[in-house]
Amino acid sequence: MDEIRWGIIGCGNVTEVKSGPAFNKVPHSRLVAVMRRDGDLAADYARRHGVPKWYDRAENLINDPDVNAIYIATPPGSHAEYTIRAAQAGKPVYVEKPMALNFAECLQMIEACEKAGVKLFVAYYRRCLPLFVKVKEWIDTGAIGDVRFIAIRMLTPVNQAEASPARLHWHVTPEIAGGGYVYDVGSHQIDLMDYYFGAIQEVRAFAGNQAGLYPVEDFVSASFRFESNVFGNGIWCFTVPERERSDRIEIFGSKGKIITSTFDGGPAWLINDDGEVKYPFSAPENIQQPMIETVVAELRGENGKCPSTGVSGARANWVLDEITREYKKMKGIGG
Repeated sequence: MDEIRWGIIGCGNVTEVKSGPAFNKVPHSRLVAVMRRDGDLAADYARRHGVPKWYDRAENLINDPDVNAIYIATPPGSHAEYTIRAAQAGKPVYVEKPMALNFAECLQMIEACEKAGVKLFVAYYRRCLPLFVKVKEWIDTGAIGDVRFIAIRMLTPVNQAEASPARLHWHVTPEIAGGGYVYDVGSHQIDLMDYYFGAIQEVRAFAGNQAGLYPVEDFVSASFRFESNVFGNGIWCFTVPERERSDRIEIFGSKGKIITSTFDGGPAWLINDDGEVKYPFSAPENIQQPMIETVVAELRGENGKCPSTGVSGARANWVLDEITREYKKMKGIGG
């Protein structure tokens, strides 16, 4: 493929700044079509972003001969369906995270893309941001010695706008999101740990709903064992007061530790016998652009590969399934 001509399925909020404009900023890449079920909104997006075509039916965008790659930015409940359709049309897919409702759907997506001979990428874009690449470099070069364990702490207040019992937001609707906010935000942290240390092989977890604002979990406590013999634990709570808000990852090694965050834009700290090193967070205007650059390069057959694939994305979904399995079973929640 010489030029990658993108079509977006689901041109909602995530595509306004984080991803959509980047497709036109990356060399040899263009955004040529968008789709949203509400045709007026699709037309408005196309007008504001200078996109030549818009659709209100996914199949029309997928079958457009001018489109040779598909970005799926809908909620997770339709990721598998649209990925399989795109693969059957012979078009590679870049899909938002989490990859699907569950691990089983991820496997179906991988199988469909492999059968069609097309690439599948997942938008865990932190794997390409300089701060997180630097943390991986510190780990891989032994700056903290042999890694012993990691600790994740994600505490946020109730999102009142999304927790109305009268009209639940899709983020807390299991048949659309797969689970609660741990699927939406915790998936990024789980994927980062996979990026740093390899696959998680074993999970032990408790999940529950303490505030009763929606059917999915609002609290998770989990312990992990990685294939690299690193151990870890994580706590996610989405009902704390504002003063207790916390976004922190600590990585402990035999010679020091690394402290960083996932969402708050803070720096990463390396602390060892040589002292302290601060690495600042500097986000690009369109935060997915570094990831999209790797996708375009791989599709064009250039050197290097995108670090977030269907296979790695599916591993994150497997962990999400494991940490919410018992809660979903108790509550009779599918997905």
